[in-house]
Amino acid sequence: MATLYLMVGLPCSGKTTLAKKLEHERSALRLTPDEWQIGLFGQDAKEPEHDARHSFIEAMLWNIASRALELETNVILDFGFWAREEREDYRLRAKRLGASSEVHFLDVPKEELLRRLAIRNSQPSQESFHISEESMKSWIEFLQKPAPEELERRE
Repeated sequence: MATLYLMVGLPCSGKTTLAKKLEHERSALRLTPDEWQIGLFGQDAKEPEHDARHSFIEAMLWNIASRALELETNVILDFGFWAREEREDYRLRAKRLGASSEVHFLDVPKEELLRRLAIRNSQPSQESFHISEESMKSWIEFLQKPAPEELERRE
């Protein structure tokens, strides 16, 4: 049975680093939207189309992920999954395909996230977007942290 791994956390929490590790440990297909978006559109975070493009890429990646799960290939979705409702939706999608699911949450304190963000923004990269401190602070407030029972649940 294939497993869908949901990477949960804010930017700079280490989601992609952990996803890359799990990719090898679990023989999984890793799908990271930012890599696709930057590859297709460059550093477009300030462009009006950014959010629509991101949503479209996530939908396309789900199409790839669902086919991989049907083929009994493990999949890592490195989407962030800030809302519990979104996590539950993807877990149900996996279940409908006959796959199990796991949530991997990187809970990093606010001060550490802001420290990492400052470092990230000071070193422009073709692998990640520049994020303002104001945006990060609002996202910290928005994040719905998974409860322990959600993290322990294997479906």
